[in-house]
Amino acid sequence: MTEDSRYWASGNWQVSEGEVDEFVDRWRAFLTWTKEANDGFLSARLIHDLNEPRHFVSFSSWRDPAAMKEWQGKPEFAELFGACKALCDDMSSGGYELAVAV
Repeated sequence: MTEDSRYWASGNWQVSEGEVDEFVDRWRAFLTWTKEANDGFLSARLIHDLNEPRHFVSFSSWRDPAAMKEWQGKPEFAELFGACKALCDDMSSGGYELAVAV
């Protein structure tokens, strides 16, 4: 992640039993498209819970809220995001603004 990132999208993913490898592949495809097709995208990370093997948290940093909104409005977003979400028992997401950096 970049030091100057101020705007973030984040997801909390609880992947279905037996779907972890496929989920990681789909998330990688989703964010590869994001990087290639969205000018305001800065970086992304998918982190894996050390204590719960089916739990992941994703972060992507953005130039501004408008770039994030434009990304989420593209048809490819619905398709690729939906492919990831389809492998989950539970998923929540949101957009965020930096409050404090230390």
